[in-house]
Amino acid sequence: MVKFFAEYVNAGFPSPADDFQEDDIRLDDYLVQNRPATFIVRVKGESMMGAGIFDGDLLVVDRSIEARHNHVILGCLNGEFTVKRLWRKESRIWLKAENPGYKAVEITEGMDFRIWGVVTFSIRHHQLFKK
Repeated sequence: MVKFFAEYVNAGFPSPADDFQEDDIRLDDYLVQNRPATFIVRVKGESMMGAGIFDGDLLVVDRSIEARHNHVILGCLNGEFTVKRLWRKESRIWLKAENPGYKAVEITEGMDFRIWGVVTFSIRHHQLFKK
């Protein structure tokens, strides 16, 4: 359990928040809506930086959410997992990166593609070092 402060905190000048302390909060209660369908993966790479997803981040993925146009998804393309934005137009599907250095991939007949789930949260370690 972690202490939860209901008051929003300014990103500028800090204010004492002890007066607003509420109950403990379990982060999995906040991050997980459907426990049996949810899992966490660690990101490797820089293709989703524009969506605020960075190398080393943890992603909460929910398999029970129906993936729709513009959702960030975890997919499996030709046997390799990838995190991309799902882009649909008419009957065509693309996996779009959120980094201009990466091209979108159109899903075409003959490709083995499955959506494993929708990314619902990302968790980032804000220290200056990596373990």
